[in-house]
Amino acid sequence: MTEAAAALADEIGLAQLSMSVVAERLGVKAPSLYKHVDGLPDLVRRVAVLAATELGDALRDAMQGRAGRDALEAMALMVRRYVQEHPGRYSATLGVRRGADDDPLTAAMDRTLASFAAALRGYALDPADEVHALRVIRSTVHGFATLEASDGFQMATDVDASFAWLIAFLDHGLRASRSEDDVRGRRLGP
Repeated sequence: MTEAAAALADEIGLAQLSMSVVAERLGVKAPSLYKHVDGLPDLVRRVAVLAATELGDALRDAMQGRAGRDALEAMALMVRRYVQEHPGRYSATLGVRRGADDDPLTAAMDRTLASFAAALRGYALDPADEVHALRVIRSTVHGFATLEASDGFQMATDVDASFAWLIAFLDHGLRASRSEDDVRGRRLGP
C-alpha cells in the first residue's frame, strides 16, 4: 500500500493523495485500507519513511569514496535527481515530525542527514558551524530542486549551468567559511 501511495503521490502530487484514490489504485474499497493504516496522515508518514530511506541510500551510494567538492556535487545532484523523479515522495518528507529514536522515520532521516554531513567532512569546518552549513546546503539544494520540479525556471538560460553555478557557489562559501574560521582562530589564539 505504501508503494502504491508513493507512486500516486509522484504521479498526481501529494496534495491530491487520498485514501479513496489509493483504494482505487489498489482495486479495493477505501474502508479496507483502514485495517492497515490509521488514515491518510499515517499513510503519508509511511511514504515519508520510504522516501527518506530511498534518498538516504541513494546519497550514500552516490557519495561513496568522494570528498570535498566531489562529495558536495554528488550529494546535490542526487537530491536534484530524486526530487525530479519522485516529487510526491519528496514532498511527504517536508514538515513531517520525527518520533522517538526507534521511529523508522527518525532512522531514515538520520541516515539522509548523515550523508549531508559527510559532504562537509572535506571542508574541515568548525564543528560548531556544521549545523549552519547543513541548513544552508539543504535549503539551497532543496530550493533549486523543488523550483525546477515545479517548472519554476522558465527563462531560456540552461538550468544545468545554473546548477553548476550553485555547486561552485556552495563550494566557495564552504571553503571561505573555513578560511574565516582559521583567521578568527589565529586572531583569538595565543
